[in-house]
Amino acid sequence: MVVFKLQSLKPRPISELSMKVGSIRCYVSSCRAVLLPRFGGPEVLELRPDVPVPDLKPNEVLVRARAVSINPLDTRMRSGYGRSIFEPLLPLILGRDVSGEVADVGASVKSLTLGQEVFGALHPTAVRGTYADYAILSEDELSPKPASVTHVEASAIPFAALTAWRALKSTARITEGQRLLVIGGGGAVGFSAIQIAVAAGCHVTTTCGNQTISRLMAAGAEQAVDYTSEDIESIIKGNFDAVLDTIGVPETERIGINLLHRGGHYMTLQGEAATLSDRYGLPIGLPVATAVLLKKRIQYKYSHGIDYSWIYMRADSEGLHEIRRLTESGKLNVPVEKTFLITQVREAHEAKDKKLILGKVVLELD
Repeated sequence: MVVFKLQSLKPRPISELSMKVGSIRCYVSSCRAVLLPRFGGPEVLELRPDVPVPDLKPNEVLVRARAVSINPLDTRMRSGYGRSIFEPLLPLILGRDVSGEVADVGASVKSLTLGQEVFGALHPTAVRGTYADYAILSEDELSPKPASVTHVEASAIPFAALTAWRALKSTARITEGQRLLVIGGGGAVGFSAIQIAVAAGCHVTTTCGNQTISRLMAAGAEQAVDYTSEDIESIIKGNFDAVLDTIGVPETERIGINLLHRGGHYMTLQGEAATLSDRYGLPIGLPVATAVLLKKRIQYKYSHGIDYSWIYMRADSEGLHEIRRLTESGKLNVPVEKTFLITQVREAHEAKDKKLILGKVVLELD
């Protein structure tokens, strides 16, 4: 085993070093990272050259990041969403998705090896995110990168696909032949959900904007309704076993619940825990959120006979490995519309804020 201690801001690729000296472990004390020192617009993001890299815990993996994607959660957190949780922890590093190479592993890590290409995603409440040359994730948050895709393509997949996976596989437990409605199928989570459900043998209907209809139909949706010009309730017929609502406003909640048959599952991405905690503070906000969720569950169970859930992404090793298999077989992808260098992170966030780029944006690290 050859050991290197790296402090340079632009470390050489792990694969490059491995070709010369074999199995290499990299001890990195600091690296470039994008810090969020305060909440605000894109201008508050700071690319700093010498941000400390913590020591690894036994179950953790140090990843030399090659690409990280921008999720809606990143721009919302930057603007102050979740401040009741994150404000005491500032400065923090944004970013959830990552694709890169294993640079070091904790003592108990068994499934990954030095130099191996991996991809994965952090939990939504992680403080040290992936907008950095080196990211730290737990072993169960990573999987070997699909060989059929690039780092840029791989980095766009995990957070969105795992969110969809939790809704469909862990919560609704969809099975072959069931009917699924995805409200808002044009985004990364909705598009992932369509592909996961189609791969499971489900019949999928979705709502979307006109510009994404052809892409969603090509992915296997049997019906795609343009919500901007058509009356959803008059066009979509029958009842569904599950509804995934990526929009989560009162109108889509009402429509989704009314389209479920008894025993079905309504799942929304717009849970109110963070919003209520920001409004009232954690000591009051979290109990209020719990009460709101419980009230809705009881209400809809008695009025419609359905299960109601707020969906958040969480680490799921089995799910991530299945997502890798679906990606390698060509059954799952998240298209990347534009890439930026990590040095252009402010421009990338500004483009997302102004809706200049509607699709997935990825930051590349050289």
